[in-house]
Amino acid sequence: QVQLVETGGGLVQAGGSLRVSCAASGSIFSDYAMGWFRQSPGKEREFVSAVSRSGGIADYADSVKGRFTISRDNAKNTVYLQMNSLKPEDTAVYYCAADPLRFGVSRAASLYEYWGQGTHVTVSS
Repeated sequence: QVQLVETGGGLVQAGGSLRVSCAASGSIFSDYAMGWFRQSPGKEREFVSAVSRSGGIADYADSVKGRFTISRDNAKNTVYLQMNSLKPEDTAVYYCAADPLRFGVSRAASLYEYWGQGTHVTVSS
């Protein structure tokens, strides 16, 4: 199984940028499709972005499309989420997750088997 650790969260002003990273260990990273999800207080966890095993396929929630970019470096066992033009509504705990079954990407949290502990992102207005 794979262990996931997110880093890079923090406080940023609206309009700013932040990159969060997720480092994987314990298994072959390229065997997993990877996803980013987020959860705000009082809200359900929601899909943000996902990338396929090779990095050739990426998907984004409509709310972040054009502002966020997902990427992965299989040599470094790391997936990234570059977040630009941040808005206060992007404030949340961001989680990365690994899907060992699919070669494409999925938006369903239930299909991801492994999760990190999350990193806090706060966007001030």
